[in-house]
Amino acid sequence: MKHFFNRKETIVTEALDGLLLTTSSRLARLDSFPDIKVILRADWDRSEVAIISGGGAGHEPSHAGFVGKGMLTAAVSGEIFASPSVDAVLTAIRAVTGPKGALLIVKNYTGDRLNFGLAAEKARAEGFDVEMVIVADDIAIPGINQPRGVAGTLFVHKIAGYHAERGEDLKTVAAHAAAAAGDIVSLGMSLSTCSVPGQAHEDRLGADEGELGLGIHGEPGAERIALQPVADIVAAMAARLTPVLREGADHALLVNNLGAVPPLEMTVIAKTVLSSPLGRHVRLIVGPAPMMTALNMNGFSLSLIRLDGAREAALTAAVEPHAWMPAVERHEIKVIPAPRTAASLNGAATPGENSRNRHLITALCEHLISLESELNRLDGRVGDGDTGSTVAAGARSVLARLDTLPLDRPDATLASLGDILGTSMGGSSGVLLSIFFTAAAKAMADKADISAALLAGLDRMTFYGGAGVGDRTMVDALSPALQALASGDIAAAARAAASGAESTKTMTKARAGRASYVSERDLAGVADPGAVAVAGAFGVAASLA
Repeated sequence: MKHFFNRKETIVTEALDGLLLTTSSRLARLDSFPDIKVILRADWDRSEVAIISGGGAGHEPSHAGFVGKGMLTAAVSGEIFASPSVDAVLTAIRAVTGPKGALLIVKNYTGDRLNFGLAAEKARAEGFDVEMVIVADDIAIPGINQPRGVAGTLFVHKIAGYHAERGEDLKTVAAHAAAAAGDIVSLGMSLSTCSVPGQAHEDRLGADEGELGLGIHGEPGAERIALQPVADIVAAMAARLTPVLREGADHALLVNNLGAVPPLEMTVIAKTVLSSPLGRHVRLIVGPAPMMTALNMNGFSLSLIRLDGAREAALTAAVEPHAWMPAVERHEIKVIPAPRTAASLNGAATPGENSRNRHLITALCEHLISLESELNRLDGRVGDGDTGSTVAAGARSVLARLDTLPLDRPDATLASLGDILGTSMGGSSGVLLSIFFTAAAKAMADKADISAALLAGLDRMTFYGGAGVGDRTMVDALSPALQALASGDIAAAARAAASGAESTKTMTKARAGRASYVSERDLAGVADPGAVAVAGAFGVAASLA
């Protein structure tokens, strides 16, 4: 897999410096770079309990991204997926620990336990007051003696930071942190393994497989599952998480992006979780966001902690680090009535029946829906890959409203099509076709000549859209087709549309639409998807004539 980096030997230190350059100036690093990588609060005065955490890099924004007022005092980083050394942890303890001591928050991995543990012992021998809390929140493998520490660790960071900020002593802060760690459960799910920069990548998963219950270092999950709708994936996760929650208790939920899930999909996941049986246990929500990642893993994790008054106050308190997503109270979606026009209140037109028009519109829409994958493929070569989905969405909306159309009145039918496509189709194509049908409807109402009306629609569409023949758009098929249709020959119109669509393959310079941003090399030999859709529609119309 491809990555953006200079040298794998310097990627971690460069990333940490990038963090310092782009976040608050109240963060700093020790001059022990690059061997000892410690990010700490530059404004720290050692008057409170210091909260220290860390681990291998590759989990960004953890851990350095959570250093700041109200959360961590310092974060110690190792190389990618490698625990920091004993010396690095001990250096961090020495740098930030004052009379009230320090709390180390450690994820339950052998390397982290040993290195942080030995550093704590050495620090105590030097006279520092140090406590350590180990987080083992992963429930992927039931009955295991040493569960992993994963994203639920962030709840402990937040709770410990809150109590330290209030000036409480080390014993109290550590007690809150330990109690919180014992009340957290987490479970992860991914559709891919992660890829380490500078190393060969091998994805152990098939094209239709995912893994349930995997860790944050790319280690295999507890089980492989078939690729399926997110509702089914969440149901499988809820079936494992729900039994270990305390019945009747409120919980906070952290929805964590493991690195590569698009925000669009993360919000679908969040909505699905809150709509599932698991959602009835949730009162506070953190995320969705990438908070403890596994490089570029295409997965997510769910973490839940039982709430009480103190934890709720801790989790909702404002903090300085922007990587922490503010917790929000569970709430219903607010719905505000949209403005209604007289047409929308009374219906734009009275439905009417014409079997010939119904058959034609149905056939056209079904054909355009069948082209969805092919049009998306073409658009993926010359645009953003969504023409097929956009056209199909418009066609499906027309079919869904077919019984409401005034099919016995062509001008009203054209106007209704313009309204439907303008609302449901989206993108520039939806607007352009809405203009086309709306203008054609007006012309048809003035004079009952369908070919002249469609040419009038084309005129308005090209006026507002700015594209003409030769600009490599659907106009290259639509214009010659409508010119031919003026003679009354639908077969000639279909041939003209097909010829126009074919001609776009040799147009290596687009002057409109997304393709205008694409190089001549990538356009060569690829037909414009909008023109292909137009040609297909005319072909269907000709076959029914």
